Amino acid sequence: MSGLVQAPDRDGKLAYEEWGDPKGYPVFLLHGTPGSRRGPRPRTFDLHKLGIRLIAYDRPGYGDSDRHPGRRVAHGAKDVAAIADALDLEQYSVVGRSGGGPHALACAALNPDRVASTAAVVTVAPPDAEGLDWLVGMADSNVMTYSMMARHSPDLTQVGALLARNADAIRRNPSSLLSSLTGEMPDVDRLVVEDAGIRDLLLLNYLSAVGELTGREAELEDPPEPAGWVDDLVSFREPWGFRPEDIEGVPVLLWHGEQDVFSPVSHFRWLADRIPGATAVLQPSAAHFAALPALPRILAWVRDSAV
Repeated sequence: MSGLVQAPDRDGKLAYEEWGDPKGYPVFLLHGTPGSRRGPRPRTFDLHKLGIRLIAYDRPGYGDSDRHPGRRVAHGAKDVAAIADALDLEQYSVVGRSGGGPHALACAALNPDRVASTAAVVTVAPPDAEGLDWLVGMADSNVMTYSMMARHSPDLTQVGALLARNADAIRRNPSSLLSSLTGEMPDVDRLVVEDAGIRDLLLLNYLSAVGELTGREAELEDPPEPAGWVDDLVSFREPWGFRPEDIEGVPVLLWHGEQDVFSPVSHFRWLADRIPGATAVLQPSAAHFAALPALPRILAWVRDSAV
């Protein structure tokens, strides 16, 4: 089932979709960057076995959700709560993978009365994380993009143009982004994305994230920037609007692959040292995309840990 809800505190709509057991335990799955509600997820059969009602939505600017200019990570907590209200869900859990990880932590920090458990999977840490060199250990493509976004002098025009070219390449050939990332992946990630099912879900995810160009847009020499992608990257490098250290009363799982080059393990260790009572799971032989086959276990954890 899919639908649209009114975005909180602003004009615009949020698009969401559901899978699994309609009477099961509700869990929001927050997509990566770039991404969409159609991103990788366990099979419907597996969701039924887990007793999970899985809900995903397009963050503003992605897919069918309207852009929210100036959004920050903290806004994700309000967006999730608005969809939960529309679905008459008083309590729920949240799992965020990669770019969805900071937003999952926002839900735990800002909606502790409604969020029963949270998992942040291969997530980055806040940009103002004391004692953390934020870019160390990242793939060259990430370092280049984030370096354009130095917090005191961000070159967002250059970032927008770069991501617009990437988005246009994805529209013409959805496998192009995955192919470009493969060169930077450790071997363990390459093995994961060679799985045909996972690869198909990733390609659908990337194409849904940037959308198809129609009408006059398709005729432009310079394609428009992918709003959601740009806004995500900006939000990660600006103050998040909460402190992970202040999460209280909500069980938190941090799951990470030690060989991750897109969200370095130093970010995981920083968060694990600061979120009170967090369950920290570090997989020595895993990297970024190993989070995909691990999702059923992570969903089972948030279901069983719900307070």
